[in-house]
Amino acid sequence: MAGIRLKTAKGRRPSSQRWLRRQLNDPYVAAARKQGYRSRAAFKLSELDDRFGFLRKDAHVLDLGAAPGGWSQVAAERVGPSGRVVAADLNPLDPIAGVTVLTFDALAPEAPAALRAAMGGQADVVLSDMAAPSTGHRATDHLRIVALVEAAAAIAGDVLAPGGSFVAKVFQGGTEAKLLAELKRRFASVRHAKPKASRSESAEIYVIATGFRSAPGAV
Repeated sequence: MAGIRLKTAKGRRPSSQRWLRRQLNDPYVAAARKQGYRSRAAFKLSELDDRFGFLRKDAHVLDLGAAPGGWSQVAAERVGPSGRVVAADLNPLDPIAGVTVLTFDALAPEAPAALRAAMGGQADVVLSDMAAPSTGHRATDHLRIVALVEAAAAIAGDVLAPGGSFVAKVFQGGTEAKLLAELKRRFASVRHAKPKASRSESAEIYVIATGFRSAPGAV
């Protein structure tokens, strides 16, 4: 079937034209609208959870870099009303059913204590779909993503309950060796996956770390 064509491209930059054309012809964008999700990224988390099963009923979930809220919507559906989901982002989020929303810098020094307070205790799952603004330079973008993953992993180490899970976006090429070694030390299993909902041309993949070890004195 032929894709949707732009009625007019006048006044739009080529990059804007490509983005809009891709959005109009993306089946996940259409499905997100139909199912009431705030972003196509909701299907990425759904696929990862279908495969790895970390969003269990009644779980307490912390979603870092949550805007616009697609991951939090999926998490709330899957943990159910007796679970808890806290969504944190620098950008304001509209209210989400079943989710506690925080406009908050998750990378601030006081973040772990504040997030634990919002969670009402420890988390069973920490999610991070955080991404820095793209520079167009792959090596630079990779380093920025790694820095965000490192920060999110540090928060996970502070707030996760024993046996908990950490799921975060990285770039193809994998997680930096130092961070990967640390995750393997702190979790029973560390794997990478690229959900079908990720665009084929995107370099993003996800690290899924399960079985958190809260060893005394661990960093």
